[in-house]
Amino acid sequence: MDKALWKIAQRADEAAAVKPHAWSRKMSDHIAFALLVYTGLNIVLTVGAIKGAFHGGSILPYFSLVILVGMIIPGCRWLEHRWERLDVSTADEWQLRGAFHRDRALVWIAAIALPVIITGLFKLIAPLI
Repeated sequence: MDKALWKIAQRADEAAAVKPHAWSRKMSDHIAFALLVYTGLNIVLTVGAIKGAFHGGSILPYFSLVILVGMIIPGCRWLEHRWERLDVSTADEWQLRGAFHRDRALVWIAAIALPVIITGLFKLIAPLI
């Protein structure tokens, strides 16, 4: 009985441990969700600012939304490729864990802060136009 319980506990520990190949998949998931949050916040905040600043039917503000989303995607792809190319066989697990947490925080801070900063800049510039 003890031997069976030991094997079950050992399998649970193995399943809970982060496998080296899972780091890139986890980072890819965080980037994908962060892009959705970034785009949603960007649209909600910028469209709200556009309605107050532009009363006409100008397509320029909406075009700027497309450009802003297009500018963030290359940075996200670079970060994703970095984790795909990471040679996990030579890296220490704790170094990978630290780098993962740092990059994950960077992705989420950027996803939330950039739309707010962009909208703030837009509101500052809109009266000058």
